Amino acid sequence: MTDVDPALADAAPDDFGPFGRPLFEDPSARALSRVGVVDVGSNSVRMVVFDGAARSPAYFFNEKIMCGLGQGLAETNRLNPRGRERALVALKRFALLAKGMEVSPMTVVATAAVREAEDGPEFQEEVLRETGLKLFVIDGDEEARLSAQGVLLGWPDARGIVCDIGGNSMELARIGGGKVGVRATSPLGPFRLQQVSSDPAVRQKHIVNVLRGLKDIIRPDGDRIYLVGGSWRVIGRLDMERRGYPLTVLHEYRMQPKSLMETLDWIASSDLTALRVRTGTSTDRMELVPLACEVLRELMRIFKPKEIDVSAYGIREGLLYEQMPAKLRARDPLIEAARVAEATSARIPGFGKKLYTFLSPLFKNAPPERQRLIKAACLLHDTTWRAHPDYRAEVCFDNATRANLGGLDHPGRVFLGLALLHRYKNSRSGSRLEPLFRLLSDQEIQHAEVLGKAMRFGAMFSVADPTAAGSLRWLPKLKVLELTLTEDGASLYGEVAEARFKSLASALHGRPEVILPR
Repeated sequence: MTDVDPALADAAPDDFGPFGRPLFEDPSARALSRVGVVDVGSNSVRMVVFDGAARSPAYFFNEKIMCGLGQGLAETNRLNPRGRERALVALKRFALLAKGMEVSPMTVVATAAVREAEDGPEFQEEVLRETGLKLFVIDGDEEARLSAQGVLLGWPDARGIVCDIGGNSMELARIGGGKVGVRATSPLGPFRLQQVSSDPAVRQKHIVNVLRGLKDIIRPDGDRIYLVGGSWRVIGRLDMERRGYPLTVLHEYRMQPKSLMETLDWIASSDLTALRVRTGTSTDRMELVPLACEVLRELMRIFKPKEIDVSAYGIREGLLYEQMPAKLRARDPLIEAARVAEATSARIPGFGKKLYTFLSPLFKNAPPERQRLIKAACLLHDTTWRAHPDYRAEVCFDNATRANLGGLDHPGRVFLGLALLHRYKNSRSGSRLEPLFRLLSDQEIQHAEVLGKAMRFGAMFSVADPTAAGSLRWLPKLKVLELTLTEDGASLYGEVAEARFKSLASALHGRPEVILPR
């Protein structure tokens, strides 16, 4: 049985309100407070150290070296000599960095290049001898499973097919209900395709034959496809560039097949050097993009997905997910990240739950997806108080829209950011952020404004507990916003509070009504 914090042992479940028992007070979460993983791939070697909320970790350290270990493997059956040398230098550095950060032991895995090369075992021994790092070589099935788990870490409700492309292989896995199902591996990585033929028609025939075999295993059925891997992310970024998409956050970026086909045509007819410069893509990565485009084009044609989504999470996040007990996996990554942000950055940690309770009568009919955004906003409402007052509203917006948050799609990011902007500022007109607002409907913009102005009023009405000072009631048919004050609340309801309450009523298109204590 897991140990329980004595301070929490006798607490009733409802003592924690709508947020549940704090995850970061759980010993099993604290055990995952800082985890280091290294992914030795066919194209890159990357070290990531996760820190913060176990269920929605921050990237404490993240470094990648484009080594090209698998370049030429199909031809020589050996690791690229220059790539092997660069990978060993990178791993020596990573081992020392991990020691300096007191991250031990690190989990180090190698994928297609090392498992397929005849000198792979020799490289494993060299790494252990030179760095002290034990290199675990995983097979294609395990690589597919870990990549799929990475998607589940950042996207708990994900359902469909995960497609992870590396330098020498491409893995597929079916996910749904929080679990990984059937999976398969294939030789459709760009390095492998370089060795197939210089004739595009020959490559296309090869890609089609492989994908048809994968189709028989995975059995697609109009599923959503989740793209994992550097080459896919570049294509996603280029799709944003072509469309003039305003939010350049790749995680949970969603594309429709027809539009994505247009992007693939656009990439094929464009100057890759110019695209590389426009998007900040490395030369090594951009060289592989045309071949990845060929695979993606046929993947969409044969699998016929209803949507294609980009996941910034993959095998490294899957390794972290692997270490989580089931109860941690079941938690909402957005809420957990917001709770940790409040605990570490807010002036009054714990106030967010009280604010949510006070404001909840205004949103009692909101669907579950909106409720979780409201909870997150209440937890985050005071986490940027150190920013200069003139820029606090925009800092709030930037933090919400660009932060590394799992379980949050792009409209959700903008809704959360806009609500937090209105927490500090009445008007949004003339803001440099206006292009992002087009990701929301007019109704969603209005709802975000209401939430922001509600937090703006509630947060200053009482700094201890607004529920002890009064209660809110929204009467939509009468268009009346009612505030019933306690005796203490009547004293707290000064001129500024009154002005903010009236502003909230105005955002609701209602009239304010204050009920004084008898």
